[in-house]
Amino acid sequence: MSESDLLSTLPDTFRFGEALERINERQFRRLLSEGRITRLARGIYRKTSWTGDDDLVEIAAKSTRATIALRSALARHDLIDAIPSALDIAVPRGAWTPALTIPINWHHFDRATFDVGREDLNIGDQRSIGIYSAARSIVDAFRLRHLEGEDMANEALKQWLRRGGQPSALLEIAKSFPQARSALHNTLSILL
Repeated sequence: MSESDLLSTLPDTFRFGEALERINERQFRRLLSEGRITRLARGIYRKTSWTGDDDLVEIAAKSTRATIALRSALARHDLIDAIPSALDIAVPRGAWTPALTIPINWHHFDRATFDVGREDLNIGDQRSIGIYSAARSIVDAFRLRHLEGEDMANEALKQWLRRGGQPSALLEIAKSFPQARSALHNTLSILL
């Protein structure tokens, strides 16, 4: 089997065990030494030619419930101009947070409301990571404004409304988060 055939049998991102289901260890080590595959983290690899988001693949591989949240989710939804220096990742309260090679701000959210507004984000090669919807991210910004800053919450809300976001959708999600509801309602009444 030629080297290009070997490489084509592998998915774009994969675990060591997944590679050994398709090729033998000697072939794997040769592809690694030739730079045709690259190590992302312990036990996680990718084809060198793959252009996806290495950080998100590493997070998703290490924590199946990891969810992009707060500043990172708002930035990904294009609701704030700031580019976070570290990824904001939420996991259910009490869940284990793995040690990773990338800068992450871990947040532990209540298990009862963890899945409210949670969606899947395709990160390529049939892999996904959780991300909070734009509406949930705005509610979280208001809910945690004492930590994240009120300006960020207001900026995201204004941008979302300019794009046609519906206040009723925000207020529906805010029902699950009483600490955000009054601040969100007051801000909406000023803006509208």
